[in-house]
Amino acid sequence: MILEVSDIAQKEKGLFINEQIRAKEVMVIGPNGEQLGIKPIKDALTLASYAGFDLVLMNSKGNPPVCKIMDYNKFKYENKKKAKENLKKQREANLELKEYRLSVTIDVHDFETRVRNASKYLEKGHKVKVQIRFKGRELAHTELGKDVLLRFANAVEGIAEIEQEPKLEGRFMSMILTKKKEK
Repeated sequence: MILEVSDIAQKEKGLFINEQIRAKEVMVIGPNGEQLGIKPIKDALTLASYAGFDLVLMNSKGNPPVCKIMDYNKFKYENKKKAKENLKKQREANLELKEYRLSVTIDVHDFETRVRNASKYLEKGHKVKVQIRFKGRELAHTELGKDVLLRFANAVEGIAEIEQEPKLEGRFMSMILTKKKEK
């Protein structure tokens, strides 16, 4: 028996349709989910064609194998749609948190470079954590660090909003930005 490319593709998915089903007898499930009983394959194919649907092998390991009368193209379309939706949910769950470290005495060019890089990252939908590390006596002037963080937030306010306000934790002050939600 020579298998065609379409047969091999169907075999990988485990779903055979209509004449591809090789069993002699099958348990037939109707288009509305009702059991029609065990029928010879020719009768099952006749029922499916009479209803205007395909006969799809759902479980080949059953005794007898289980087939369902359904619109196979619609079934494939819905499965593809579900897979795409699951992938989208998975992508949303895997958003990253990119961290940018600044200093109280950051130069204008360095500041603009970090803003530009953070903007690109925010546009992709990821979160950005902006952090300032205070060294030595800078810890006595934390308001200067807060000003730098708020200036950073103002620079990206067109695409981002503040999720977590600037907060001092030991020698670090940090703030988290996220992409603005579209209305």
